Amino acid sequence: MTDAPVRPDARLMQGVIPYLAMAGRAAEACEFYARAFAADRIERLPMPDGAPGLMHAQLVINGGTLMMTDHGGGTAPSYGFGHLQLVVADGRAWWDRAVAAGCAVLAPYEQQFWGDDWGLLEDPFGIKWAVLETGSPA
Repeated sequence: MTDAPVRPDARLMQGVIPYLAMAGRAAEACEFYARAFAADRIERLPMPDGAPGLMHAQLVINGGTLMMTDHGGGTAPSYGFGHLQLVVADGRAWWDRAVAAGCAVLAPYEQQFWGDDWGLLEDPFGIKWAVLETGSPA
């Protein structure tokens, strides 16, 4: 496995993907999940500013995807559930529908520095949802 970004198999980017906040321990968690649950690492990206920790990590456990980060979104990092991730071909349509239904915008849906369109919403129940449209097919 390398730390270079790769596009995972499309089947791993379907459904709803849990995205965990790991409070600076995402790399440690990746190694633990490999030992404990036979996780395969797909992707592991360092913080873009050279800060310690991982901006993003993606694992496959028993055929399903788990994502995690050390990034706190401007707040002190804490453990726990980060958000649910939707990787879709028509991100703007998913985004607009969710906003029209009553989701609050936490981070606008726009092109990110890594090349994909992404935004973060919060539903009326306090659950955060990210909508991601990849810049190229997975």
